[in-house]
Amino acid sequence: MNDLGTIRLESERLILRKFKLEDAEAMYNSWATDPLSNRYLEWDLHKNVEETKEIISMWIKEYDNNSYNWIVELKDTHEVIGSITGVHVHKNDLNVEIGYCYASKYWKKGYATEALKRVIDFFLYDCNMHLVEACHISGNPASGRVMEKAGMKKEAVLKDRRINKDTKEFNDLVIYSITKNI
Repeated sequence: MNDLGTIRLESERLILRKFKLEDAEAMYNSWATDPLSNRYLEWDLHKNVEETKEIISMWIKEYDNNSYNWIVELKDTHEVIGSITGVHVHKNDLNVEIGYCYASKYWKKGYATEALKRVIDFFLYDCNMHLVEACHISGNPASGRVMEKAGMKKEAVLKDRRINKDTKEFNDLVIYSITKNI
């Protein structure tokens, strides 16, 4: 594996870059307090911008250990719209799990798919990973559509693995993956 860490990536409409402490207010106002964005995630809404600053500070420190955590911004306006992360990087097995979150006002514009495609290419071809995976709970099929549009294939459905924050019911965990085209 080429362990490159979080480097600046670009796509047609997006810039993916390292978080800066100055991003805290924009993140807080954009997706960290957006109930729609957070309803399918394991973490809770941020209570204040100080909480967001603490989390970003932690992420910035993790860059020293070659973590993979990008803030996503629009090229034309430099508005930050979300984040995409190598949640679990298995260097010895050459695979990585990706997670992402976007402010709901940016949904259905193709940004999540565009960023995911770019990060998949980065991991498979720049980092020389063999497999990239991502998952979503069954209550959030839109995330699965993002994965499919990015070229990933549904690989498994694990029954009753997560509790949906909204309904308090068990949801299946749906896993997608993609491998390098050799």
